[in-house]
Amino acid sequence: MNRENSLEVIDSGANLKQELEQMGNLSELAMRITGKLDYLEMPALNGSLDATKNFYARAFGWAFTDYGPTYSAFAEGLDGGFDAQSSTAKPLPVLFAANLEEALDAVTDAGGAVVKPIFTFPGGRRFHFTDPAGNELAVWSDK
Repeated sequence: MNRENSLEVIDSGANLKQELEQMGNLSELAMRITGKLDYLEMPALNGSLDATKNFYARAFGWAFTDYGPTYSAFAEGLDGGFDAQSSTAKPLPVLFAANLEEALDAVTDAGGAVVKPIFTFPGGRRFHFTDPAGNELAVWSDK
């Protein structure tokens, strides 16, 4: 779909189309309008940045780009990063796995701690675990 067709599809009013044309950058306004999650940052507390990176590399094959001694970014599906600064608010990121049992084994083999064993919910199954930094995550499967 080219830019002109995109404007026609999106155009529910002249103001939106006019704003898009004035901006010249469809992605900037689209991001502002949709409110979709673009980045996930999780804490790596108490000097656990290296252990946290090692855990995700071993369990899920993630690669990292370091930005100084207190921040390391990843780009595995949704972009995000680990911050070695303290935080009290904690998200619950949910990862997908085709085979939930294999994912659980990979998590425990890499040093993760299962905090909620595999359970069924409408639409699939999942488990929760904590990484070496204490972040709680979930892995789900539709099987």
